[in-house]
Amino acid sequence: MASRPIFVPVPSEPGLVREIYFSFAWNPGFAPSQKKKNINVLHDKAAAAGYAPLLEISTKSEEKVGQHLSAFHLKVKSSHLGEIPLECAFQGSKIFEFGGPYIDLYSQDARSAKQDPRLQNSGKLIGFKFNDRSFPLEPKTVFYDWLYVNAIFPHRDWLKRLSSYAGFTDIEFNPEKSINCQARSCALFVSLSANDLLEKAVHSQESFIDMVSGHSYHIQQVGENPQGIFFAK
Repeated sequence: MASRPIFVPVPSEPGLVREIYFSFAWNPGFAPSQKKKNINVLHDKAAAAGYAPLLEISTKSEEKVGQHLSAFHLKVKSSHLGEIPLECAFQGSKIFEFGGPYIDLYSQDARSAKQDPRLQNSGKLIGFKFNDRSFPLEPKTVFYDWLYVNAIFPHRDWLKRLSSYAGFTDIEFNPEKSINCQARSCALFVSLSANDLLEKAVHSQESFIDMVSGHSYHIQQVGENPQGIFFAK
């Protein structure tokens, strides 16, 4: 069995995004067909609970918009190199106890940047720096969310279609191994758009941090049959 989340935009709630977990029999293997089976099972479980339709945000998505919204496809603007892959910007901007930021990763492909051994061998993560701007570790996911929202902001009119989805998934996301998730960031984008806060969100990193902090945006996990909300470690 596996437990995976869906991310539901809730612009009327302080947290902006609700993270709801569903348990199901996991189809093992790395083949795309196995990934798609897991996506379908997760979406079916969510639909039975009233959450439909859902959009998978990853290269495994059966919808083009979901594929294009993957962090492996999105670009962000670097002050020195122009547009670079979002994943490269995220990985290359990490600052550790004993090294970083490793800005040479900005010029690599997304998969190579994510697998660079220095990211595992440089000690504890202590922050981020991108385009001469520093980002803290709290609120959790704030730097990744900032990159993601800025990457898709230029396409905000076209992305109004996202409001037709009940929520978003990323079948590759395992909360036991990762914190940041492109599906969560996409749900946040939808909530900010619904609240007419996108312009303010991308104005500066300070305004973005203040905004999400003011809305009590945080990682939260709600079980399939929740007795309450509990916070991720």
